[in-house]
Amino acid sequence: MVSKSKAAIFTVFIILVLDQALKIYIKTNINYGDGLDILGLSWAKIHFVENEGMAFGLSFGGIAGKYVLSIFRIVMVAFLIYILKNLLKNKETYGLIVSFSLIIAGAVGNILDSMFYGLIFSESFFHGGLATMFPSEGGYGSFLTGKVVDMLYFPMIDTILPEWLPIWGGERFEFFRPVFNIADSAITVGVASILIFHRRFFNTEKVQKENEDTIKTEIATDY
Repeated sequence: MVSKSKAAIFTVFIILVLDQALKIYIKTNINYGDGLDILGLSWAKIHFVENEGMAFGLSFGGIAGKYVLSIFRIVMVAFLIYILKNLLKNKETYGLIVSFSLIIAGAVGNILDSMFYGLIFSESFFHGGLATMFPSEGGYGSFLTGKVVDMLYFPMIDTILPEWLPIWGGERFEFFRPVFNIADSAITVGVASILIFHRRFFNTEKVQKENEDTIKTEIATDY
C-alpha cells in the first residue's frame, strides 16, 4: 500500500500539473471571452475568463485587495501544510490526508497564477488576440498581481422564470453560473469530503483502537 505521505505528495503534484497545464493552454490558445462546448454538450463548456484571485470568478478590493488576498492565501497554505504534517504524524486516515492535500493543491494552484502570471504572460484582451508566454516587452503585471485563469463553465439550467413568480418573475435564471478551474474544483471536493465524511475520517482510528482493546480484554478474560 502506498504510504500516506506519498499519497499526499502525489495528489498535490497531479492537481498542480493538470491545473497549470490547462490554464497555460487556455491562456495561449483561446481568446479572452471565447470558448467551446465540451464533447458537444450545450451545458458543459470551456469559457476563458480571468479574475483577481477569489474562487469561482469572484474578486474584491482592487490592487490592494489583490495583495491582501494573495498574502492571506500564502499564509493559509503554510498553515494547511502544518496541519497536514500533523495529520501524517498522527497517522490519520487516507481520506482525510487526501482531502487536505486537495485543498492545499487547489490553493497553491491559484496562488501560482497570482504570483507569476502577471510576470510571464501578456495581457488577454476581450476577443482581442491570444496572450503570449514570456513576451519580450514583459508581462502585464507585477509579482502577486497576476489574474487567475478560469475556464470550466456548466450552465446546466438556463431559462426565463415565469412571469407570475414574485420578485424574479420574467428574469433569466442560470445554474451553475460561476466559471472556475481545476484548482477551485480540488478545494471544493476536499472541503466537501471532510464535511460529508468527517465522522469516518476522524473516528476510524479511535474506533479501531477501541475494538483492539475490547479484543484484548476478551482474550484476557477467557484465560
